Parts: sequence; structure tokens; C-alpha cells
Amino acid sequence: MSAERFLNPRIAAVPPSGIRRFFDLAATMKDTISLGVGEPDFKTPYHIRNAAIDSLIDGETQYTANRGLPELRDEIALYLSGRYGLSYDPATQIIVTIGASEAIDVALRALTAPGDEILVPEPSYVSYSPGVVFAGGTPIGVETLEKDDFRLTPVCLEKAISPRTKALILPYPNNPTGAVMNREDLEAIAKVIQAHDLFVISDEIYSELVYDGHTHVSFASIPGMYERTLTINGFSKAFAMTGWRVGYACGGAEIISVMNKIHQYAIMCAPRQGQVAAAAALKAGRENGYEDVLRMRDSYDRRRRLMVSAFRAMGFHCFEPYGAFYAFPSVRVTGMTSEEFCSSLLKSKNIAAVPGTAFGPGGEGNIRCCYATALDKLNIALDRMAEFVKENT
Repeated sequence: MSAERFLNPRIAAVPPSGIRRFFDLAATMKDTISLGVGEPDFKTPYHIRNAAIDSLIDGETQYTANRGLPELRDEIALYLSGRYGLSYDPATQIIVTIGASEAIDVALRALTAPGDEILVPEPSYVSYSPGVVFAGGTPIGVETLEKDDFRLTPVCLEKAISPRTKALILPYPNNPTGAVMNREDLEAIAKVIQAHDLFVISDEIYSELVYDGHTHVSFASIPGMYERTLTINGFSKAFAMTGWRVGYACGGAEIISVMNKIHQYAIMCAPRQGQVAAAAALKAGRENGYEDVLRMRDSYDRRRRLMVSAFRAMGFHCFEPYGAFYAFPSVRVTGMTSEEFCSSLLKSKNIAAVPGTAFGPGGEGNIRCCYATALDKLNIALDRMAEFVKENT
């Protein structure tokens, strides 16, 4: 019996993640170095792990409140106030989720009705457009261009808006390009948002990872945007807590209430020990000036400069990333498509990178490489890649 006729055709038609496809293939090969998955190579700092261990020893293995541990929501509120000037009520305006990924999914399901269009800048993270489809809406790609430093511009945004447009996903600092948007950029976008009465889902998971004097500005802090913005963040990237799966969303009490309804039926709550660890991460950071985050960020910055310099030495044009931990070089000089380049590189040199097309059609001609890889492996990977380029140009 074929199950095809029982499946939801909209969801069945969504292709698998382009990131995971190359990562899974690399995992079957020996001596492979992956620059594909966006995961810090650092271990979660000891005091954060220890807080979770203590919680387990104390027998804290029960469900938490659906919205998350009160102490974690309190810490999130203090963090966002102190770092980004945002004020949220922990009781009604914050929900803890299983990573920022669940927060995005639940936000889209809470906001999207059949026929709604959700704007997705491209290139950007692979989950946004499928998430819109899963929620019953239609994703509309918004082109961002390297000549604009991959920032979302008012002109490109205006072109994509239709009478059916309901919301914009705003993913900065950006995965895969490393682009950031300053206050003036965001203020220009805000005028368009207000003029067309749109809502914004601001994914700020890389907010702590900005370089070269850049400062992250939270979109909800822009005048007139607080009520129109759902701020999403988490602990995976800045705190090296990918496997803990803890994220959060902050916004108006009404939308958080609807998101919590979905969350409580589908998930119940994020794992308790992950929440305990996340609270410990924020509390320690508040007390020590986020020294662990800064230490890791400094290391990423050194690797960032190394990777960009190496790609330029190979003859690639490489946009300078000022946020996240990815480089997005053009491989057009090889005459290969993004897919061809990554497939050949993996087969001949055991180096895994991600084709730019995984992040939307605008990514063709580029590849994404993560520089959160250990420095020794990064040097080997770049040497092998340089050999590959010499052999193919």
C-alpha cells in the first residue's frame, strides 16, 4: 500500500533541508571536515552544565509551566532590558520554547491564516519558507543584494508587498550571509512596515555575534515597532548550547497567549534541565559581563578574518560578514554551480560546505561555510579547498 494519498501534499512537496543533506552525507565519509552545520565547537561553559547536573541530582525532573520556568523568564527579561533596551513582562510577554526553531514555527502558526503571504528575505535560513508552508501560508521571497551588503532595503521590501501580505521575517544578523543591519537601516524598514500595517518576526539568534565595531539593534526598539514585533532569540549560538534546545519569544501578551496555546497542546514545555541551564547562563552573564560569550565571540572573529582572507587568496570574491559565524563566498570563477562545487569538493577533498541555493534562489553562485569550526580543522579545510580550486580553475 502506498501512503502517498494519505499525505498532506503541501507538506510532502517541501524538499528536505539542504544543510542537513550535505551534513548527513559527510557523516558517512571518513576524514571529512564539515563547514556545513552552524554549531559552535565550544563546549557549554562548565558552570552552565553544572547547574543542570545539580538540578538532576536534586530530583527536579517534573514538567515546568507551559511558558517556562518563572526564574528563566525573569532572567530573559533582565537580559533583554540590559542588552537591548527592551521591556517585557515575564508573566505575560515571554514564552520559552524548544530552541528558537520552535519559536519561529509556533509564531508562524499563530499568525498565518490560509491565503496569507509572509515575506522572507533571501538568502536566509532554510526553515523560514517551509515553516510558512507548514502554517498554511505562502512564503514570498524578498531579494537582498550583495551591492546592498545583503541588507533588506525599503525598495526591495516594497516590491514584494501585496494586499495579502501579513508579516515579514527579519533575520539579522543573517544566516548565511553574515550581514547586519544598523539602526538607520531598520528605521527605513520600519516606515514601510507602518505604511502597510505589517507584523514582524525578528529572529535575533545571532544578536551577540557581531564584529568589527558593529552593534546589534533589536527591531522592537525602533520607534513604533514594539507592538508590531515578535522578538525571537535563544541560547544555541552565543552560549554554545545547541543540544540543550532552549529558545524564547517575546512580544505582546495577546500573541504570546496564542503561541502558548499551540505550545501547550503540541509540546507542553521545554526540558526542565535545559531551562535551568539557560537561567544559569543569563544569571552568570549578568554578573560577570558575559565573559564567556565575549571569549567565544573573540575566537569566532579571529576565524572569521582567517576564512575571509583565505577565500580571497583563492581568487573568490567574498563579502565580509559582520555577524553570525558564516562566510558566503562566490564560487562563480570555477564555472560550477553552487551544487556542483559542494558535491565535487566533498567527493574529492572530504570538505562539506552548503550550496547557496539551500538558502533561496538568490544564493546561486555562492556557498556557505561555518567558521565556528575548531581552528586546526579550519586550517586543514581551507588548505584542501585551496588545492581543489587550483585543480578546477
